[in-house]
Amino acid sequence: MRILTAPHGQDAPRQPGADSGTEVFETLESEVRSYSRRFPAVFATARGAVLTDETGREYLDFFCGSGALNLGHNPPALKARLLEYLAADGLTHGLDLFTVAKRDFLTALRSSVLAPRGLSHKVQFCGPTGTNAVEAALKLARKATGRSTVVSFYGGFHGVSGGSLAVTGDRATRAAAGTELHHTVFVPYPDGPTGEFDSVGLLERMVADTSSGVQLPAAVILEPVQSDGGIYCATPEFLRALREFTERHGILLIADEIWTGCGRTGDFFGFEESGIVPDLITLSKSISGYGLPLSLLLIAPHLDVWAPGEHSGTFRGNQLAFVTGAAALRYWSDQRFLDQLSANAVVLSSWADQVRSETGLAVRGRGPALGVDTADPRWADRVQRRCFERGLVIERCGRRDEVLRVLPPLTIGLLDLDRGLALLLDAIQATAPDRPHQGGLDGRD
Repeated sequence: MRILTAPHGQDAPRQPGADSGTEVFETLESEVRSYSRRFPAVFATARGAVLTDETGREYLDFFCGSGALNLGHNPPALKARLLEYLAADGLTHGLDLFTVAKRDFLTALRSSVLAPRGLSHKVQFCGPTGTNAVEAALKLARKATGRSTVVSFYGGFHGVSGGSLAVTGDRATRAAAGTELHHTVFVPYPDGPTGEFDSVGLLERMVADTSSGVQLPAAVILEPVQSDGGIYCATPEFLRALREFTERHGILLIADEIWTGCGRTGDFFGFEESGIVPDLITLSKSISGYGLPLSLLLIAPHLDVWAPGEHSGTFRGNQLAFVTGAAALRYWSDQRFLDQLSANAVVLSSWADQVRSETGLAVRGRGPALGVDTADPRWADRVQRRCFERGLVIERCGRRDEVLRVLPPLTIGLLDLDRGLALLLDAIQATAPDRPHQGGLDGRD
């Protein structure tokens, strides 16, 4: 395999007089940083599926900003629209004012996504990041139902601010809050490291038994595919059963589509193949199409019970994100994009079969989102390091960071996709232990 290098032998541009190396980051930046520890390069430019560091070395990007760059880096059509808007002195900050950019975004969302799927949801702009949308969803669910308890799932990740952290399962992540987190009941996801589970059956008993100790919940929140939890997928049958359960008991269903939304599972929404309609849907990450901060909450019309200004935020009107987001949403009316997305999904599915056959490892996922479960965080770490050394950026997830998360851009060309997958398979095989570690969830043998 060749190591990717700068195009035409040119180095990436650097600012005159800029410091080089990583000293300033290591000296001044907080110890909370994480990704830079795993990918210790100083990146300068990016285009499509390729990142370039300041020395001119190129890396294929199978990380995509943890799902914030589903269309790759600097998509030309979106960049052109953004530059045009800036050159015309377009509004850059608008709170919740009516603006041309917001109107264009809402029109594109309705015509390219909502109407074709028969969704009548209203749109709330919540703030710059996904956790803001989750906070709004939880707050609105409690306001609309008058109840406080929310059901979440083992392995779920919904954000790190107070409310969204309360419905996030990971103990270490929760401990960082430094305080008690309340009003959440956790149940097993229908699939996970310990196997399949009848989650809806447990919920039925919990609600039916007046001695369960659990009040009737306001809402159930879930990811149609768990990302941080280890790439576990909820089946269409489970989602339909869960939707029937929540409707029968007057419980709201919140679909957290922050990671799965905008095409990461092959459909625009992760819940689509089940045919259900959630009451509340959170979107963020790739909704701007360009990595610009934007999050929103889709609300079934009868649940839009907010009073004016009852939930707000200074940066809930990111005009630049509206501009690129509108252009990105129109991809979903472009048959060439849809055909490429389908073709890439076929390649990934075939590669997953190859990995299972040649390594015996479990590979989970849907569409252009896969997780290779090494069952051993040490092995996964070796794979990640080898990939980076050879010019491929890939992230890990799972309870112990034992799962390799494969997230190429939806728009990646087949040549780059094949090359990246070959690099990854080579790294898995080259670093494999004689016998994969099979420890429990706590990492003990």
